[in-house]
Amino acid sequence: MCTAATYRTKDFYFGRTLDYDFSYGDEIAVTPRRYPFRFRSMGIMEDHYAIIGMAHVEDGFPLYYDAVNEKGLGMAGLNFTGNAKYGGWVQNKDNVAGYELIPWLLGQCASVKEVRALLEQINITDEPFNKRLPVAQLHWMIADREGAITVEAMASGLKVEENPVGILTNNPPFSEQMFYLNNYMALSPKPPTNHFCDRLKLQTYSRGMGAIGLPGDLSSQSRFVRAAFVKMNSVSGDTEAESVSQFFHILGSVDQPRGCCVLEDGQYEVTLFTSCCNADRGIYYYTTYGNHQITAVDMHRENLDETALVRYTPVETEQIRMQN
Repeated sequence: MCTAATYRTKDFYFGRTLDYDFSYGDEIAVTPRRYPFRFRSMGIMEDHYAIIGMAHVEDGFPLYYDAVNEKGLGMAGLNFTGNAKYGGWVQNKDNVAGYELIPWLLGQCASVKEVRALLEQINITDEPFNKRLPVAQLHWMIADREGAITVEAMASGLKVEENPVGILTNNPPFSEQMFYLNNYMALSPKPPTNHFCDRLKLQTYSRGMGAIGLPGDLSSQSRFVRAAFVKMNSVSGDTEAESVSQFFHILGSVDQPRGCCVLEDGQYEVTLFTSCCNADRGIYYYTTYGNHQITAVDMHRENLDETALVRYTPVETEQIRMQN
């Protein structure tokens, strides 16, 4: 399970948590402009926008979980098991496999508006990358500094919806996630007033009581509500340090500690990594489960006109700064 978020101060930020019981071998991957993306049905994209994000690199191909391009467009794929429905090859359509969707869109589009235009012609196919990696059932959040959309391929067809909160989790479909927020319209970051009964002198006894009822469990629907509440009420300065710190606090509200989500095989789902990318500057910040110190990779410190991927292994062990 996962949570994706956007945040805007002076710059635009895009990122996500990746919650799972094991890692495929994640790496921060910078794809330069001349790396050849070889698509199953759409030929070779030899020139494209540079991309940075977290990926599993298989046979030299970056299978991005989340990424931004040099134009400031961000995209993340989140598990959508049971609802995602891809099809076979369709004539007169842009047939793009699910695992190809992030490079296909980020390679060509500079804005959400341009993404919408490409999606009108797209058919997301059910082709796996290889026999070892089955088809991942996903839906996607795509955003720039002007707004966000959610893209869901389901049995009823491809749905592209405005995402006014800039938050996405897993199931149920996004429209149901948004409708569920109606149940929490009474929540507030301010102290509550007594609407229970005017004959009782009820009073607050603690700070934060305006948010009583905010769900605290780890289900995807509850994480959506919690992240939306925190993000929509979030306040920070607009410096890089303040903005990045606040973004990690937003996603920290849905962090999954080991032991709190036990799977059927006895393993635990945890937050393997949390990312925050300054999409305007191309700086990818991240933390991992074992390392809470923020680490960064700046795509513009690489030669973006090369043809080979640039790959960085995440820092997995805790970096503790001693003060004495």
